[in-house]
Amino acid sequence: MMRFGLLFWLVISGSALAAEPFARAAIEGNGEIVPGQQMRLTVDVFVPDFFTSPPQFPLFDVPNAMVTLPEERSFNLTQTIDGVQYSGIRRSYAIVPEVSGLFTLPDIPIELGYAVEGKPTKATVTIPGISFTVGGDSLPDQPVFAAHGLTIEQSFDRDPSRLKAGDALSRTITVTALDTQAMMMPPVDIGPASGLQQYVKPPKIEDGIDMNRETASRHTETIVYTTATAGTFDIPAVSYPWFDVDSKTQKTATLPDVKVTVGAAAVKEAIAPQLSQEENPSSRPRSIWLIAAIAVALAAAVLIVRWLAPSFAAWRSKHRDLRDGSRSHHLRQITQTIRTGSETAIYAALQAWASELGYRTIADWLAREGSADLKQQIELLERRLFAAQVGTDIDRTAIAKALVLHGAVSDEKKRSALPPLNPITADERSPA
Repeated sequence: MMRFGLLFWLVISGSALAAEPFARAAIEGNGEIVPGQQMRLTVDVFVPDFFTSPPQFPLFDVPNAMVTLPEERSFNLTQTIDGVQYSGIRRSYAIVPEVSGLFTLPDIPIELGYAVEGKPTKATVTIPGISFTVGGDSLPDQPVFAAHGLTIEQSFDRDPSRLKAGDALSRTITVTALDTQAMMMPPVDIGPASGLQQYVKPPKIEDGIDMNRETASRHTETIVYTTATAGTFDIPAVSYPWFDVDSKTQKTATLPDVKVTVGAAAVKEAIAPQLSQEENPSSRPRSIWLIAAIAVALAAAVLIVRWLAPSFAAWRSKHRDLRDGSRSHHLRQITQTIRTGSETAIYAALQAWASELGYRTIADWLAREGSADLKQQIELLERRLFAAQVGTDIDRTAIAKALVLHGAVSDEKKRSALPPLNPITADERSPA
């Protein structure tokens, strides 16, 4: 019986020791990929227990393709394997191939930190290269703008049929699409509008737009039309070609032409000038002396300001540097972040505070100076950030109070460590 118990303990211990970080990756979607179509490489990184520092996802080069890491939030994952609970983080790369053929991604090393028996440990996991094929017999060989769910819309800031000569008409064209990035969306070919002067503003691009539980990108262009003459003018129709990845067909989104009617400018009534009453000649000398006195006073004020300005600027700069560099100012900034910032910002602020106190990590700081309540709250914060655990929220007020109390105690220690300015000897204390 004792021999069986020892064997069972060795098996369990071996499983625990074998628990190590790992990563996996996959190409999202199925079917043929056309050159110019954005595809996603989804990467999941797992560690036993919880992360102590988030994974660092590097960019990598792929010949004849553009690789980016979109600024999207990561997803927290949990998984149990052989009785061991793993915490995971998911990120996605966007890859746009520019030619047809076979593509092979390189190995991707990802650095991270995780807990081993409660101690932070650094590690690197590697994602092996993945291959995929772009193009096919029924697909174009040249790059196209590929997406799905594309829409194009236009609006005007006023009625195009009720303009006057000299008015400006602002036209906004918006292209929205899924499974692409705004920087990949080609500009809109608006064409010339005969008889109208047009000015095209720089385009506005947006990513990460939430639309019907999907993420969209948007390309917005603004065109301003003006004319100094009356008449009827045509703004031509717009054609926007694109490739639909759902139906695997080339499509064209269109906007209709617009009639612009400009009337003659309204004639404004002239206002007769008002002649001022003739001044009294006897008041002119008095006015000249008053003006001269004001000019002298202003000149003296300017000289005084110029003379004092450098000294005032130096004093203000020194005062600002002392204020911004003081520990109490930094402590006020950090407590404000704790009360109003995100949990990620709070953790970064605590790390900065620990570094300012001379500690390499938050764990080193807590081991030397942290209170039990502060340790408990920071441990809860780390589990929420790196272990994908949900539940009790951190007590922001408790963390802020602990930091303020710690700062006051540290200042008191500094003051008490100084010797007295006028020490009293034993002879002075004894009565005469």
